[in-house]
Amino acid sequence: MSYTPRLKEKYNAEIKNALTEKFGYKTSMRVPKLQKIVLSQGMGDAVADKKLIESAAADLSRIAGQKAVTTISKKDISNFKLRKGMPIGTKVTLRGDRMYEFLDRLLAVALPRTRDFRGISPKGFDGRGNYNLGVKEHIIFPEIDIDKVNRILGMDITFVTSTDSDEEAKALLDAFGFPFTKK
Repeated sequence: MSYTPRLKEKYNAEIKNALTEKFGYKTSMRVPKLQKIVLSQGMGDAVADKKLIESAAADLSRIAGQKAVTTISKKDISNFKLRKGMPIGTKVTLRGDRMYEFLDRLLAVALPRTRDFRGISPKGFDGRGNYNLGVKEHIIFPEIDIDKVNRILGMDITFVTSTDSDEEAKALLDAFGFPFTKK
């Protein structure tokens, strides 16, 4: 018996059919789907403290369920005391079952734990069918032990879809249960 994530089953059983009815796709390959989720953290303070990057990568790995990669600077910027090749952030790209598991945890557990949460803004679309969401505190995820955190960090979450239309991408994310605020 193999395990499939709850949201993946929901997509295959309900969301595909609902989007096909709404937009009138002629083939199932035209139906938008979630391709990947990218979690990233940029830390300008890591120039002075190298241990900050290591702890941030460990926290991001714990949240995502797979190893985080350290991002390095591409050029020198003297005003920021930055040299080419210095670590300045971390990122993780999730695909497949891990992506659906993370999405389920984000929507069901992490976002409701956000302080003063009233929904997420529908203005995060980039014109190409991708949605960007900023999280101010990474401690909203249940995998992070608050007592062991030496610094609260924010993160950016990018949802990459297979469509180029923001309207279709919003309909897809709405079907998954994203708590968009009403205008």
